[in-house]
Parts: sequence; C-alpha cells; structure tokens
Amino acid sequence: MPELVRLYIRNVALGLLLSLVFVGALLWFNIGNLWHLVTSTREGPIAVVMLVMFNAVVFSGVQFGIAVMRMAEPEDRGTGGRKMPEPVAQPTGSLIPVTVGARAPRRSRGA
Repeated sequence: MPELVRLYIRNVALGLLLSLVFVGALLWFNIGNLWHLVTSTREGPIAVVMLVMFNAVVFSGVQFGIAVMRMAEPEDRGTGGRKMPEPVAQPTGSLIPVTVGARAPRRSRGA
C-alpha cells in the first residue's frame, strides 16, 4: 500500500477517535442539554452517529492537512518573520506635472 494512503488512513482513524472523544465530552457535560435530547427521543442515536461522523470528517481533514504540511523538507522552511522588500529603482529623470482637461456631462434642468 502506498505511504500516502497509509498516512491518510491513520489520520482518518485519529480523526474518528478525536470525534468520539469530542462527542463523548459533549454528551458527558450535557452541553446545550444534548444528553437529555438524545436519550429522550427515538431519533437520538441517529443524531449521535451523525455528530460522530460529521465531526470525524472535520477532524480527520484537519489531521491530514497538518500531517501533509509537516512533511516539508528542512530546506523548504522559511527563515521566519517578515522578509525585507526588494529595493525599488529610483527614477532617473525629473518628474514634470502635466495638466489634463476633463469635461463634465451637462445636467438637464428638468431632473
């Protein structure tokens, strides 16, 4: 199996684990009275499964993004901080202002 596929599967598993912990904490601390809501309705288990799956998608995507960004070679890393801008070439001649005429449209008196 290619290394990138293994990396993706590991991060999906980690995202699922994080999602289970997150949804478990939501239910344990009864955020927004969620525990009562999912235990007192017939559709409660479906809601919990949906919460776990949707959060797993988000968490595994973030995990995979972090893992890919950490794969950079040491020489690819910048020096950090702001880079100094390149010096701008100075004009060689003198600047002479030029007048440009412009006509305004006529206004009608009726409006």
